Amino acid sequence: MFKIFGRSVAFLLFLTIFSFQTSFAQNNPSLKEGLEVGTKPNYYHSAVNLSSGNWNFSNAIIANSSLDKKNGKQSIRLKSNGFVEMNFDYPFGITKLISIQHGIYGNDTSNVVWSLYCSADKGQSWQQVGDSVITSNSTLKSITFIKTFSGSLRFQIRHLHGSKLNIDDIVISGSGNNTRNNSVSTFGSGTCNCSSSTDTIPTRDDNLAMGNPSNATTNTTDSNNYLISKSQYTVSYNNAYGVPNWSSWHLSSAWKGSAARCDCFTSDATLPTGYTKIVTGNYTNTGFDRGHLCPSEDRDSTAADNKATFIMTNITPQSPVLNQQTWASFETYCRKLMSQGNELYIIAGGYGSGGESSNGGDSTTISKGKIRVYARFWKVAIILPVGTNDVNRVTNSTRVIAIDMPNKQNVNANSWGYYRVSVDAIEAATGYNLLSNVPTSIQNVIEASADTGPTN
Repeated sequence: MFKIFGRSVAFLLFLTIFSFQTSFAQNNPSLKEGLEVGTKPNYYHSAVNLSSGNWNFSNAIIANSSLDKKNGKQSIRLKSNGFVEMNFDYPFGITKLISIQHGIYGNDTSNVVWSLYCSADKGQSWQQVGDSVITSNSTLKSITFIKTFSGSLRFQIRHLHGSKLNIDDIVISGSGNNTRNNSVSTFGSGTCNCSSSTDTIPTRDDNLAMGNPSNATTNTTDSNNYLISKSQYTVSYNNAYGVPNWSSWHLSSAWKGSAARCDCFTSDATLPTGYTKIVTGNYTNTGFDRGHLCPSEDRDSTAADNKATFIMTNITPQSPVLNQQTWASFETYCRKLMSQGNELYIIAGGYGSGGESSNGGDSTTISKGKIRVYARFWKVAIILPVGTNDVNRVTNSTRVIAIDMPNKQNVNANSWGYYRVSVDAIEAATGYNLLSNVPTSIQNVIEASADTGPTN
């Protein structure tokens, strides 16, 4: 009798506790993670027990130095494509918000690009929530994602580019029930509707969203394919050539404003020790323009944004007629597409050796061999209506414009539309994989043929 009675008491006690916990969770479904519990001093991938549950950390630590931005004693510090993610499901659905505190670590000066992701299949696949976030603040600020989800979900914060990032005070406010909402799109075993009424508002998104064409890295020993991530654009820099291999950037009206063109060409102070720092004087009297890859007019929201385009790691020697007329005409057309309610992802670069200056004749280098003069310049523009989850919205019918122009003074004999080619042709000439983040089946379609759409 005692054993039976003991088991009955234990069972009744379990039911009471379970009932209380269930009632509490349903009435108070918010998850709050303040990072004050748990330790992780290294960047290796591992799981960590926090107050809210078990989280996976990769290239991320629980940080508590005086340089870390934090509320309380600790926060997360993320670097170099790191992530933190829930290793458990939040079961209540979300009809309110997800709030996250974020700031640049220490005295770092370049901005950070990061994104929030959700998974409805226990972390097997992830879908981006809204647009990527650009963090430029040196103190913690709150960002709120107002979204609708249902079912059991888990979330991930992913560092994409730029400086180290501090994250603190993650708050998930739930609906109080985990019933499915059939009005939102199905995603795995739950639903993850990553759209909202604000998704048609243009934002500043990840400049490298469509892929890293040459797999450039921040390894300083790879000096001819060195990745430079600025908030305004991302570059693969070639130290031997003194010019970028390519530049990649996002264009929407969120990047546009009334800041004046600064005409302030400066060397890139972020280049590693031992790299050659090109200065504007290296172009003096060469007969070549200091040609932007990411254009000044694509970044005139603020004076700082515009100034960034004049850093010499974004500059190449271009024939004046090419730079000022035919190349510029295509830049203007891209901005026209933007003004019509689109956002664009643009990648540009050069290849070959030998361009024509205004002094006459071809030159393979300038400044006593310090700077390569490309023979041809190419550009690829992916055009999408303003929205979110941009890579996932690229389809077989997405308009992609690729151009390949000679670095010659007579290039204006034809309009920019004459120089349209396929993306495949540019990849064959350069060896790059230009849209590597787009599914291969879609790449095979949109990269195979030259654009035939309007040119004005």
